[in-house]
Amino acid sequence: MDLDMLTAISPIDGRYRSKTAPLAAYFSEYALIRYRIRVEIEYFIALCELPLPQLADFDMSLAPRLRDIYLKFDEAGAARVKEIEGVTNHDVKAVEYYIKEQFDLIGGLDKYKEFVHFGLTSQDINNTSVPLSIKEALAEVYVPMVEELIRQLADYAEEWKDVPMLAKTHGQPASPTRLGKEVMVYVYRLTEQLKQLKACPVTAKFGGATGNYNAHHVAYPQYDWREFGNKFVSEKLGLVREQWTTQISNYDNLGALFDALRRINTIIIDLDRDFWMYISMEYFKQKIKAGEVGSSAMPHKVNPIDFENSEGNLGIANAVLQFLAAKLPVSRLQRDLTDSTVLRNVGVPLGHGMIALQSTLKGLRKLILNEEKLNADLDDMWAVVAEAIQTILRREAYPHPYEALKALTRTNKKMTAETIREFISGLDVSDAVKAELSAITPHNYTGM
Repeated sequence: MDLDMLTAISPIDGRYRSKTAPLAAYFSEYALIRYRIRVEIEYFIALCELPLPQLADFDMSLAPRLRDIYLKFDEAGAARVKEIEGVTNHDVKAVEYYIKEQFDLIGGLDKYKEFVHFGLTSQDINNTSVPLSIKEALAEVYVPMVEELIRQLADYAEEWKDVPMLAKTHGQPASPTRLGKEVMVYVYRLTEQLKQLKACPVTAKFGGATGNYNAHHVAYPQYDWREFGNKFVSEKLGLVREQWTTQISNYDNLGALFDALRRINTIIIDLDRDFWMYISMEYFKQKIKAGEVGSSAMPHKVNPIDFENSEGNLGIANAVLQFLAAKLPVSRLQRDLTDSTVLRNVGVPLGHGMIALQSTLKGLRKLILNEEKLNADLDDMWAVVAEAIQTILRREAYPHPYEALKALTRTNKKMTAETIREFISGLDVSDAVKAELSAITPHNYTGM
């Protein structure tokens, strides 16, 4: 079978391809090859700018043509790299040979070709390409989607800021709150964790075969290669160079970034479950789309499938993120190869995250507020004003107020407005305090 959306093994590239397609520009095999070529070309240009003695006469007006090798890189170019890899059985070496072929096409660059990949090991390319792809995918695709979710929630928080709602703690009726405030909790949580994600440094390993610039130093001991590497990684790639490494990245900061993503996902799981519950409690109805089916057997059903889809995909994403964060920083001695195959999966949790974010947004945008049900639950639960009454009685130095309200409310007898009024009328307090207490209802006892 030819690979397409129907034959793909992963739902990221199959069923949900329409939701994850933007990530192909960052995490596909084609994208990885393009990022590798980008690093190699920028490194060669940096050596010319240094310049190394043998590159001092390089015509820098050709730099734009060199950059076109990655800027205009297409799937045909990627296929050529894979063809070369079929011979070399080494993916990064295939990139080096491809670039040398492109030098030949430009012409007049034969004497400079051996400075492509000069002094580097494969991980100098991989451990810059992958962090760069992650950084750009986050900035250009993932973070904007999280920010869109935050904006949607903030709009609802404002729209529902005056809507009273019965709170539930331990699944039991609790002091009333406001729907907008409860949504604002998620705005706050996501905003704070997004700040932490953005603050995570995206770092790269760039230091030769075992991190010491051995080859660079032995060939050109007069240069400060650490300073060169710091400047190259920072100014050309926009990353931060790890100062002490083995052959590979330490991956500690990448692990921190994955943990930050996992925290954001966990908050959205919490949100998904809350809105699922609100729908179950009939605080929301859902917009009905003509032709859609909620159940293959029960015609009446309109299921909260978007929140369920999101929760499931976030669970998969977090499992992979947790594995990546725990595995990547661990490597035998100066390196083993386990990180190589693992790194190829960094787009997987982001793919599931993108599916989830779009599902959560879809679910939120289908909501129809059912204030009648919210008000009915408040009217049916007068016991929740007990906290307010006993607190004011404490203020008035009334004897044993908590115990008095406990005796009133912790029975199987239903609390009604009349029950509360009768209790207040029998209190030995001033008429002003009684009036204050009588003004409290489940609808207005919602705090600040």
